Amino acid sequence: MIEKATGRHPYFVGKPNPFMMRSALERLGVGAADTIMVGDRMDTDVVAGLESGLKTALVLTGVSTRADMERFPFRPDHVIERLADLGDILMKE
Repeated sequence: MIEKATGRHPYFVGKPNPFMMRSALERLGVGAADTIMVGDRMDTDVVAGLESGLKTALVLTGVSTRADMERFPFRPDHVIERLADLGDILMKE
């Protein structure tokens, strides 16, 4: 509706927009190499992390499943059954 009224194409800022991720990293004062994007959706959370140069972890307690991963040409760095398993990954890295 806004595009029709203004005649201009919108610029989306929400995920999976890398601008949002870079802004968050800057605000937190951390680098992409020291950050992991954790989420339950391949099509938003994981792709946002990958496009921003972050490591990624897919948590299988939400939307995406292991079978869903086959539909995408990319993979998360880690796949965990539950958020509590994230500690094991962080301790190894």
